[in-house]
Amino acid sequence: MSNMIFLDHAATTPVDPAVLDAMLPYLTEQWGNPSGIYSIARQAKQALEEAREDIADVFLCSPNEIVFTGSGSEGANLALKGVAYARQDEGRHIITSQIEHHAVLHTCHRLEREGFEVTYLPVDSYGVVDLDALREAVRPDTILLSLMIANNEVGTVQPLQEAVAVARERNEDIVVHTDAVQAAGCMEIDVEELDIDLMSIAAHKFYGPKGVGALFTRRGTPLIPLVQGGGQERNRRSGTENVPYAVGMAKALMLSQEHREERNAHCRALRDRLLGGICESIEIAEPTGHPTQRLPHIASLTFANIEGESVLLNLDMQEICASAGSACSATSLEPSHVLQAMGIPVHRARGALRLSVGHRNTPAEIEYVLELLPGIVSQLRAMAVV
Repeated sequence: MSNMIFLDHAATTPVDPAVLDAMLPYLTEQWGNPSGIYSIARQAKQALEEAREDIADVFLCSPNEIVFTGSGSEGANLALKGVAYARQDEGRHIITSQIEHHAVLHTCHRLEREGFEVTYLPVDSYGVVDLDALREAVRPDTILLSLMIANNEVGTVQPLQEAVAVARERNEDIVVHTDAVQAAGCMEIDVEELDIDLMSIAAHKFYGPKGVGALFTRRGTPLIPLVQGGGQERNRRSGTENVPYAVGMAKALMLSQEHREERNAHCRALRDRLLGGICESIEIAEPTGHPTQRLPHIASLTFANIEGESVLLNLDMQEICASAGSACSATSLEPSHVLQAMGIPVHRARGALRLSVGHRNTPAEIEYVLELLPGIVSQLRAMAVV
């Protein structure tokens, strides 16, 4: 096969051609600033508000509860810092989990340096948060709970609705944020049913453009903006809105929901073939994440006593794109914080591999990877022994 095989859709996705078509008018003829009063500005404003309405329709909320951001990370920062600063006189205790994305974890670390107290909930060997630990952690001064819907590394889906109920039973005033960046494109999300107050998403995870996201912000949720300026987004996020990218995100989200069942079925079949084929042909391979409660497109596993980065480099030489699921530096390889929290030994965690499929991947591509990977792993094992 001469063409690149892209198996890193959990990292990013290609922009759907229909999404690009929807964006182009607002990059060319209709390029006005939505804050203006003349016709070209009004056209941009109308497009922006229609995009807001479309996103709100997907999540079953009010358009006024959608705030456009520059990324999922910005949305998480706005949610956590915004609520923490707004409610610090009521309490300074925050709860999250050990397996959150760094956009949440690093923000919590920053808040700790500013005098807030953070409890990091443990997870089990599948990456499911411990609800008993959550029940014990909630206090009268707990102001915020942040739990992701689904993990970006191993794909485990959290019992979020149950977790929110547990938290509110102990403290009905707790504000709840969820990171839905990995989940928004392949799950049905009803913010009322989940009983959440804040939810961050990013367009590039569901075939939209990079550099745009949104934060669902329930009406009445206390939130101090991080960016001051012209007061755009109802004073919640100043700065001229990125109209073409907002339009693209709305289009991508609607397409992902319209085709969700067929795309999920396709991705699930490819994922299961990957996991089954790898574990059958490579004796040192072990899958990670929950066996059933998981996103349909993520196949995550570990290899004992070899480096995941070495596997990636060998795959890249064959034009196969994947991810190790670990944080790397120039001098060392640190095992993924997610895998460590799940109790996976270091000698396995260092050999992490995440293969995340998309709806354009084919069974033939999967079979090609299954042909190549055993030889790569065998070669790396031999080198490690030497």
